[in-house]
Amino acid sequence: MRGLGLAAASGLVLRGLPSAAAPPAPLSGSRVPLQRKPLRVQPVLTYETPQRREATSWRNWGGIHTDEAAQQEQARISRELQRMAARAEFPLHLLPVQAVKTAEAAAQVARADSDVMLIYGAGGWLNILEALVRPDRFNLMFLRHDPGPAYLWYEIVHSRFLRKTVDEFGQPGMDVHDLVVDRYDELLWRLRALYGLRNTYRKKVVCIGGPGGWGEGGRQAPRLAREVWKLELIDCSYPDLEARLKSSFRDAARMSACERAARTYLSGAGVKLETDPAFVSRAFVLKEVFLDLMAEHETDALTVHHCMGPIMGIAQTTACLTLTLLNDEGYLLFCESDFVVIPAGILLHYLSGKPVFLHNPTTPHDGLLTLAHCTAPRRMDGKRLEPARILTHFESDYGAAPKVEMKRGQTTTHLGPDFNARRWLGFRGTILANPFFEICRTQIDVRIQGDWRKLLEEMRGFHWMLCYGDFLRESGYALRKAGLQFLDLSASSA
Repeated sequence: MRGLGLAAASGLVLRGLPSAAAPPAPLSGSRVPLQRKPLRVQPVLTYETPQRREATSWRNWGGIHTDEAAQQEQARISRELQRMAARAEFPLHLLPVQAVKTAEAAAQVARADSDVMLIYGAGGWLNILEALVRPDRFNLMFLRHDPGPAYLWYEIVHSRFLRKTVDEFGQPGMDVHDLVVDRYDELLWRLRALYGLRNTYRKKVVCIGGPGGWGEGGRQAPRLAREVWKLELIDCSYPDLEARLKSSFRDAARMSACERAARTYLSGAGVKLETDPAFVSRAFVLKEVFLDLMAEHETDALTVHHCMGPIMGIAQTTACLTLTLLNDEGYLLFCESDFVVIPAGILLHYLSGKPVFLHNPTTPHDGLLTLAHCTAPRRMDGKRLEPARILTHFESDYGAAPKVEMKRGQTTTHLGPDFNARRWLGFRGTILANPFFEICRTQIDVRIQGDWRKLLEEMRGFHWMLCYGDFLRESGYALRKAGLQFLDLSASSA
């Protein structure tokens, strides 16, 4: 993880085709660009050119033993990677495929400015692989089985490279989870996981009222977020926010523009107003101030601490709808400034390419549970706006908060970090209903795809994160790379 996030953004960009996972362009224009650092990948083919000798073994396993065969394989790899990148919904920088057959050439390639070393292990001996793999960078190996040509390291990567001909693993920077045989879909989801890590690591977050963490266990959350994820947490005081809002309230042009934007929003399909429209207009004013802050600090992420208290009097509304509006435009906005769970939200956002929902869990029972909060994105699939009722924030009965009607039958990914930043749990769910209990406004009943009794026993921390789609395998792979444990409660139901 030491070098993660430091690669330059130059080189060939292969972007995925448009998909529901790609966030929309921000409605507020280019004032605060969305940050999506491409994953820079260096593919390299390893091989050897043995010479025939009589009456003795002169070649290893494998089908690539000449320079001509290596050149053909190099071209084939390039074509395959371009086809794979066309299916990606996240930006990839693919460097030209290199071919090496000596440790010296491998060491030269290893100095390339890249996030991922992608090794095609057709042949070549141990010193070549060891020269390519660095523990401060991500490393993957692709192996051919069927159809060929068969690769040497398909036979011996486990015993000779990872275990060094003993029983214990001994290769820094790679393990068995970094091996892919034949299937580019298996390679693609691993690259998606590494892309998520690259964009989570060193993320800059503006913290209104400072960074925090929920409960007694969350007191250490800002420190752990800085240590584990290297997050850059930027403190913005409430007096500073108050001064900015007062200036905006005196700005007739800005107020008029926000009132027009509020009316347009409320007239949109699927929106029902059930609070004072003035609260909605002031939510749009708060949105502009948040955009100002993110632009000044060159980031697309912001949190609000003490969001059920000080901000209401200062903004003359709640932050709930404002956070919804900005998350729908592809930004990363979180209430409560709970850095126990915010790293999970950042990671899941980049893994899925979609907005994420920070929420309170309840008690698992009979295979289901209720999840709720007073702010939630409407563009949960990254494309379509879900219907929403605009109500007051529940606990204060004040301001503007959305009750988002999430898609019933939708598969969801759920992540729950512990207070100590050592272990996360996750599971797949299915949205069953959008009830209207006397709790936070956006609320869903979810069917747990997995062992709900085990979930009840293993819950740690408090807040969880949710997104549409299934990203459990990417989550588990990314967390192993970050040095954390992951308990996948849906593994047995896959």
